[in-house]
Amino acid sequence: MILQEPLDFDQEEFLRKTNLLKADEQIISYRKAGEGNMNVVIRILTQKQSYILKQSRPYVQKHPQIAAPLERIFVEKAYYDSLDQNEFLKSFSPNILRMDKNSHLLVMEDLGPGSDFLGLYRDNTKLSDKQLEKLIIYLNTLHELSVNVFPDNIQMKKLNHEHIFLYPFMSENGFDLNAVQEGLQQLAMPYKTNEVLKDKIKKLGERYLEKGLHLLHGDFYPGSWLNTSTGIKVIDPEFAFLGDREFDLGIFLAHLKMAKSPEAKIDQALNVYQMHNTIDPTLLQAYTGVEILRRLIGLAQLPLSLSLEEKGKLLEEAAKLINP
Repeated sequence: MILQEPLDFDQEEFLRKTNLLKADEQIISYRKAGEGNMNVVIRILTQKQSYILKQSRPYVQKHPQIAAPLERIFVEKAYYDSLDQNEFLKSFSPNILRMDKNSHLLVMEDLGPGSDFLGLYRDNTKLSDKQLEKLIIYLNTLHELSVNVFPDNIQMKKLNHEHIFLYPFMSENGFDLNAVQEGLQQLAMPYKTNEVLKDKIKKLGERYLEKGLHLLHGDFYPGSWLNTSTGIKVIDPEFAFLGDREFDLGIFLAHLKMAKSPEAKIDQALNVYQMHNTIDPTLLQAYTGVEILRRLIGLAQLPLSLSLEEKGKLLEEAAKLINP
């Protein structure tokens, strides 16, 4: 079954056969639940309930020209299953109602009206100190979780590796940064041609591909956090893997910087994390720096409200984090 919009007969038949739709239940609404980057996400509303259908395709939903492994939906399920052993972590996750392996389809609890935190980049959304602390404690608890078996997720890691550590630093990659912001292509060239910097990024990328010790979310940024009536939820863990905890924390700090968060808030995040876990500061800085660079000069652009001058200063800071 391939999810279509609007709902077609085959899909409704599937929903009834799997007892997701009862005999006396009718669909009131069937529509996209936000603009998913990786997958197709549909919200179904009946007169009795609502739930979310999430399906992986052999490509990235936002960029269909980029191939992606279908098995990522199984990794997402494995991640949520791993979190079930901890009540605190489980409270941040939607309940999984059904998995259909043949259709690469996950049926999840509808978390209700809510919004992600992408507005942080444009000052349309605020992250309170309490919310910040909860997200950091989430990471702490996640990284301390005992997980003996977890999918290596190597195909998704390779996809992420290309777009974090390789593609942004190619002098000619076919992506015109001036189409994003006039002058950005020229601003990026010193980083695309800095061989010392690129060598350090290459080595960091090799480390990223290795199997690590800690369960990571793998894409812990404002688009993966939902603000709901019952608090913050953390979603979209299809990039999850066992790796360096500095990677998740570095992503988090990088996005705080790109959202122009005060240094005091960034220090708060780091201090709360280090109250529970020790980190390698050099490794943390490197992961933070490369995430800033790849978001500013790579394909995975963000809805930033930064001037060219502000991006220039961030690029310079990021490069120094990697190569002091």
